Amino acid sequence: MSGIDTKKPKSREDLLEILLQAAKKDGEFKTSKKGKPSKPTISGTAKSIGIHRDTLYTWLKEFNVDFKDVLTDSNMSFNKKIVGKIESAYLIGEALLGAGNELAHVDLLIGDKDGPVGRAFANGFSNLSAGHTPLLAVIRPNLPPKPHTLLVPKVTVKNMKDAGKIFGPAQAAVAKAVADSVEEGIIPNDKVDEWVIVCSVFIHPQASDYHRIYQNNYSATKLALKRALKKYPSLEKMFYDKDRAKHPIMGFKVPRLWRPPYVQISLDAPSLENAKKVISQIPGSDRIIIEVGTPLIKRYGARVIGDLRKTAKDAFMIADLKTLDVGKVEVDIAYEETADAVVAAGLAPPETLDAFVYEAKRVGIYGAVDMLNVEDPIEKLRRMKNFPDIVILHRGIDQETGRTLGLDTIKKLRQTFDNKKFLIAVAGGILPETAKEALRKGADIIIVGRYVTQSKDTERAIREFLELTPLMRQDIDHFRVHTE
Repeated sequence: MSGIDTKKPKSREDLLEILLQAAKKDGEFKTSKKGKPSKPTISGTAKSIGIHRDTLYTWLKEFNVDFKDVLTDSNMSFNKKIVGKIESAYLIGEALLGAGNELAHVDLLIGDKDGPVGRAFANGFSNLSAGHTPLLAVIRPNLPPKPHTLLVPKVTVKNMKDAGKIFGPAQAAVAKAVADSVEEGIIPNDKVDEWVIVCSVFIHPQASDYHRIYQNNYSATKLALKRALKKYPSLEKMFYDKDRAKHPIMGFKVPRLWRPPYVQISLDAPSLENAKKVISQIPGSDRIIIEVGTPLIKRYGARVIGDLRKTAKDAFMIADLKTLDVGKVEVDIAYEETADAVVAAGLAPPETLDAFVYEAKRVGIYGAVDMLNVEDPIEKLRRMKNFPDIVILHRGIDQETGRTLGLDTIKKLRQTFDNKKFLIAVAGGILPETAKEALRKGADIIIVGRYVTQSKDTERAIREFLELTPLMRQDIDHFRVHTE
């Protein structure tokens, strides 16, 4: 068939694309008794592709594809092309504004009455829940805005005082925001009788200032509507901010390694008191990683990570377990103690490393592999099914005298695995001079130990590394967005 690849697909995505094209073609030439396009069939689709239906069944089974999914996608296209019906609008918006008990948090849906939003509107209207009774938003009694808006309380309404906040300032604020959004062109005029809105609002039980309740919910609703109509956020916005953000209510930051280079302070001395002393002298910087070293963990156990977290709750902490066996188990141990990353020994079998990296990705922390004493790091990585987040080029403490860091391996790693996203760290007797060379050759993380931890002035020693490049001199990300 012209335009459709009849070769066996290489992936599930390839199969879905082939099936969708073929299903559309199959449906275009069939009509039901009522003159509407009929549903594609497996036999007809297989014929369109130019293969036997048994072959198609085999492909569906191999790539775990349900033909019903293809049917849904293709019928959506048929309706739009033949019947001329535009797909129902289904837009989502969210906004958080204000502070204290009067802060406003609005989640909303806006879309067609005959689509998913309309069904949610009708279901919410007809299925009441004690303490969360939906109500129509009104600017004043007997004056609802258009599009009609269903207001749903998030927090359980327990008494008439709580109800007064919902039926008073919150209800009026949401309704006025909708009406103003139409007047200002945020919501198209020609959609006011076709669309409806479902708006969920948060009112704190201890909120008391009705004026602030009104102001914050008005602004939050209007902002949520703007975002819904613009399909905010864009992918670029989401990717850019996801590792910068700090949730204002959560109370702590979840650090991620999103803009190298970094300085990693290795706390190798087996003394908890000394480790806490070093941490207390670390300057405020987004460029610093704290390594809970192997000797420290061996003396105190993995619980030492949690102990150090009390001293530096927002720090990025990596647990240097140097795992050689039971990769999954050791990742879980570090994860349960709040580590942000965990290190396995590159000398471990590939099976152990695969299990280690897989588990780290599953629980959402970084999996690092230390290539200490690994003769061919590139070959070791090639043998792994799951690629690590961090590759550490490491010269051991007992090997440092008279040995090079092997910095040329950085370029080889980048060239060999140019399709992988990973960070490269260098370790082993790092001084400011060698660190500068490593950064110049492309290292993302500089791991330093005794030069900092045994210094009489810890902060000054760390600052020497933070001054090596213009990027590292930017200690704090002043553009981090917490709330908008």
